[in-house]
Formats: sequence, C-alpha cells, structure tokens
Amino acid sequence: MPVDATSLVRWYAAEARDLPWRREGVTGWQILMSEVMLQQTPVVRVAPIWEEWVQRWPVPSAMAASSQADVLRAWGKLGYPRRALRLHECAGVLAAQHGDRVPEEVDVLLTLPGVGTYTARAVACFAYGRRVPVVDTNVRRVVARAEHGRAEPGNPSTTRDLADVEAMLPRARARAATFSAALMELGATICTARTPDCGRCPLPECAWVQAGRPAHDGPAKRVQKFAGTDRQVRGRLMAVLRDSTGPVERPALDSVWLTDPGQRDRALHSLLVDGLVEQTDDGLFALAGEGGR
Repeated sequence: MPVDATSLVRWYAAEARDLPWRREGVTGWQILMSEVMLQQTPVVRVAPIWEEWVQRWPVPSAMAASSQADVLRAWGKLGYPRRALRLHECAGVLAAQHGDRVPEEVDVLLTLPGVGTYTARAVACFAYGRRVPVVDTNVRRVVARAEHGRAEPGNPSTTRDLADVEAMLPRARARAATFSAALMELGATICTARTPDCGRCPLPECAWVQAGRPAHDGPAKRVQKFAGTDRQVRGRLMAVLRDSTGPVERPALDSVWLTDPGQRDRALHSLLVDGLVEQTDDGLFALAGEGGR
C-alpha cells in the first residue's frame, strides 16, 4: 500500500517542528553538522550545541583551523565523540579540496571522512533539495507499517530500504525533498516505536492499521543500557579531560571509576586506540591534539 504523498506533505507543511537546521539560510556545512550530531542523539540535546557550533564554525575552514581538542570540548556530552573527530577531519578535507563548501552529489559526499550512506543522502536532500531516498530508523518504521503491514521493519537492508523509499518519491525534485523530510518527521513524532498515535496520523491508509495492528512477531529489540557500561566509563574519563586545560596525571582519571579498575583501564585503553585521548612522553593524559604540549 503506497504512502499518500499529498496527505503527508500537506500535514508536514502544517505540523513540522521548527528545528533550527530547517530554517532559511542554513548551509550544506551546517546541515552536515546537524546530521552528524543527530546520530543516536535526541533533538533536544543537539539543538543548543548546534546553534553554538554554527556561530563558532560557520564554514569548514573555521573548524579545520581549530584543534581536535577544541572540537571535542565543544562536543560536550553529546556522546560517541568519535563523531566529532571525524567531523573535524571532514572540515579539513572540505576546506582543502572542495572550496570550503559541502558538495551536493551523493557519490562525492560518500568520499568524505565520517559520511556514510544515510548522511550523504540526508545532506544532498535537505541541504540541496536532491531527489534521493533518505532512510533512517524512523523512515524504515513508517514504511514497514504503512506499506508492508508490519509493526517493525526488521533487520536493515540498504538495497531494499532505499528501493522502497525511492519508489515512493514524487517525481518533482522539490516535492520529493519535502516528502523525504515529512516521512522522517512522521516516524519521529507520530509513528513512533513504542506509542504510535494512529489517531493523529495524516495518512488516509495504512496497511498495519488495516491488518489490526499486529504485534511484531520477531525477537524483541534489546534496550541499550548505559549505567555501568564501558561507554559510561569512557564518558567520565573524557569529562575529566574536557574540563582540564591541559594534560592530567593518571590519578585524576583513576578517581572517576573506583568500582572496577579493570573496566576503567579497558575504557581508557579504548579511548587511546580511538585517538580521542593521547599520552604524553612523561606519562600524562590529554585530549587528542594536546599530548604534545
């Protein structure tokens, strides 16, 4: 059952959230920053930091001129800080090889550091209005329900998922870009994973609703915990280094996680391997780029 594009686009025009990266005058670089930040991070946490970054680094060359440590400090508690390092690397490539501008073509975007299948298409679509399928978790859920009658989309398949959305896109380029944004918005705000609000859905037909909203027949999704994980320990270690003005001694890091020294050592080692933390010649620890002070 195809998604009704007219109803969806009309709903989006009236109900879309006023997100800062959707406003007039936002550049491809600023869209790219938002898309990287929004990976696995809620809008409410991203918006204020994105606003700060737009002021501080309005073009790629501005970020490229800053240190890795500056970018990691500005990233704060968004989580998964390797995204910040990749964005810094990407800024350098854009400044040096692309005239300080984010390219429009998906194939070229895919050559940039840290830019994958979703991000490349999201930037091409939302920054430049390209008619390309954009598929994230929310889009996959809407398609699974509205078109295929399933509660959940199952395992991702890039080829299948892109083909599903490609077939739905309106032919007109500008309308296709709006449709892509609307499809994502529907999954984020109404056709949610746990509490879909079908009474407010703008789609006149939905295969899942017509089938009686059958429950998901596959294995339940595992909920990712945070407390007590290596990710939490990594975050605490990074917080010490972000709050410092330079390299710190090992005891300053050891004190943040006393319950399991082995886990703490493992987390610190992983930060060193990931290039987020450096160790100086005299055994101190610093954010990336500050170990040579």
